[in-house]
Amino acid sequence: MTSTLLWSLIAVQIAMGAFDTLYHHELTERLAWRPSQRGELRLHAVRNWLYALLFLTLGFAEPKGLLAWAIMGVLIVEVVITLMDFVEEDLSRRLPATERVNHTLLALNYGAILVLILPVLLGWAREATGIAWVSHGAWSALALAASLSVAIFGLRDWFAAGRSERLGLPAPAGLADVLAPARAILVTGATGFVGQRLVASLVAAGHEVTVLTRDGAKAAALPAPLRIVTSLDQLPDGARLDAIVNLAGEPIADGLWTPAKRRAILASRLRTTRRLAKLVARLDRAPSVVVSGSAVGWYGLRGDDSLTESSPAASAFTQRVCAAWEREAMAIAALGPRVVLLRTGLVLGIEGGLLARLLMPFEFGLGGRIGSGRQWMSWISRDDLVRLICHAIATPTMAGPVNATAPEPVRNADFAASLARQLHRPAIFPLPARLLRWLGGDFAEEMLLGGQRVLPEKALASGFAFRHARLDSALGSILGRNVGREAEARSSRAVVPVRE
Repeated sequence: MTSTLLWSLIAVQIAMGAFDTLYHHELTERLAWRPSQRGELRLHAVRNWLYALLFLTLGFAEPKGLLAWAIMGVLIVEVVITLMDFVEEDLSRRLPATERVNHTLLALNYGAILVLILPVLLGWAREATGIAWVSHGAWSALALAASLSVAIFGLRDWFAAGRSERLGLPAPAGLADVLAPARAILVTGATGFVGQRLVASLVAAGHEVTVLTRDGAKAAALPAPLRIVTSLDQLPDGARLDAIVNLAGEPIADGLWTPAKRRAILASRLRTTRRLAKLVARLDRAPSVVVSGSAVGWYGLRGDDSLTESSPAASAFTQRVCAAWEREAMAIAALGPRVVLLRTGLVLGIEGGLLARLLMPFEFGLGGRIGSGRQWMSWISRDDLVRLICHAIATPTMAGPVNATAPEPVRNADFAASLARQLHRPAIFPLPARLLRWLGGDFAEEMLLGGQRVLPEKALASGFAFRHARLDSALGSILGRNVGREAEARSSRAVVPVRE
């Protein structure tokens, strides 16, 4: 098989397949950590092993007779598995446009490969059964590298499918059990990482949920029953709303802070909050409470200082954004509702946020501390954050800023060590601070190299009990590891953090 055109098409197939695996399956969709994709992962594993066999065979051998027919059979099986994969993907997830385009190109290129390779295989099939060992130089080297790579990813996908059985989220209804009787609650940012889980918990607990969203199709995937509005003007003056949870805003950590990005981050938060104030002002009966988002970035970069809700702030971009956002939210208090400002830390879950971005490099043994590793990370598990939001709605004495962080913040080096330990991997590849500053500027300084040591003084004083007060407990639960029931029980108590 010496056709340069055929080998060129195979090389293109390898390149597009690698892009699909690394960019879509690993980086953006994170299929290996999605329990819903167990079937897709198993199909990918089998298909990858078939590809490994094909690359290795075509790179170093000419199968003759029955062996050539066997290779043609493998090609047909690969087509069938790909069609099954397409069906599975459409049933289990919403594919991004780039993945659909890439799949189309892969199918067309594979068809061209079949047109060129089938006559060759049919010619070999007419010969006596056997194998002629050959070498195609650089093409054989490419085939070997591709074969090893897809075989490894096939093993990874197969074991990830088995692991996914342990990653199922707990039933959401219990997260909102503090709210009784049933209430009417408006949620903005409902399709986000936190909002989805909050809505699921409220709906499962029998509350009447309204979501404000710009993406009606995405909101339609939220659990029913709920009401979807794309504008607050769709709510009549007589609408019953007992509480509002405002989580809407341009993501702050998904890209560099260009001038346009900075404007979008600030404007998106202020715009939604101002529209909520107008809604509250015109309703016949104002909601009793508004829980509005904020972040621990309100405190700025404060080094090793222990920060409670009464601590002062240091100037920074995130501090200015949070301060402006909180001012707009507190203006709603003059209209009657009790206003709670959730200064949220790093929210941990495999479905989004920082942890989801770290899983791939750490799972492949490429993780490590960021910079010096001494910066503090104030974190909270996503389910504890949902529980704290419900607790804030249900607790009449809770108002003003509330730190939504677990009682035990950790340094970045300790976070990296804990994550690596849960994944049974080393954490030996640090990200140099100088490189991050050069690439990311203020974004890297505030989001990666800086940090805050934030303590949830108000939450603990109000009687809120964290289910995951310690990082090992949270990561063990999130990643499907059995950390130990005794440690879990200890971490569920409201504890005062140990100060250095």
